[in-house]
Amino acid sequence: MSTHYADIRHNPGEEGMTTAEYAVGTVGATSIAGILVWLAQQDWFKDMISALFKKIFRL
Repeated sequence: MSTHYADIRHNPGEEGMTTAEYAVGTVGATSIAGILVWLAQQDWFKDMISALFKKIFRL
């Protein structure tokens, strides 16, 4: 009885690729979060959201 295993070769050129992808995703997510925090602190944004909810609940 013989067992065949897939030949998996290690490609040294792709080391750290997933780490780099996670880093790009993390930077992107924190950038978007920072923009949302900045927006939430703006008076014009608060007024716009308040007016939007007032219109929604008036219907």
